[in-house]
Order: sequence, then C-alpha cells, then structure tokens
Amino acid sequence: MSRPAFRRAALLFVAAPVLSLAACGAGSVDSDDVEDSAETQLMESTGSDVRPDIDCEDDLPAEVDATITCALTADGLDGTYDVTVTVTSVEGDTANYDVVVADTPR
Repeated sequence: MSRPAFRRAALLFVAAPVLSLAACGAGSVDSDDVEDSAETQLMESTGSDVRPDIDCEDDLPAEVDATITCALTADGLDGTYDVTVTVTSVEGDTANYDVVVADTPR
C-alpha cells in the first residue's frame, strides 16, 4: 500500500521562500500564475512527487503586504487548508511573495 503523497505534518508548516512573477494587468498577479507557482513551491518544499491543488479565487494585488487566501487540497490530506499568499516586495514588474499553509483544515 502506498503512503499519502503529502504528510500533513510536513506540509502544514511550510513557509515557502519568496517567489517572483511578473505582475500583469493593472498591478496584479493573475490567480492562475499564483496557483501554479505556489503548487510548485510546496511540492518542492515537501519533497512530494504529487502536485497539490491550490485554488485562488482572486488575483494578487502587486502591493507590499497585499494578501489573498487560497484553498489547498491534496491526496493524503483530510480536508481543505487555507493558503495565505502575501506580497513581500514589488520591484518593477515583479511581485515577490510568501506562501504559508494553515496548520488546521477549514
């Protein structure tokens, strides 16, 4: 029997390093881009071979301290977890942000 791809203890306390994406539109990062980069970073941070599913309903404003909350689900996890994405800096057309997963499900 295979073990779950994500062990809850490993995933919940991940604070991803700063990620960079080009800000698009009127000073925001498209939610699809945020989802993709956050999924990749969390997968790499936990050493998992299964990609989590992160859903962000809103674009991320390219303003320091701007925050959006997304939803994370993954094989091996019970429930849906909030993922907080916070802009740490904006440099030209690049917004840098941190990704933090809640320690308990919704």
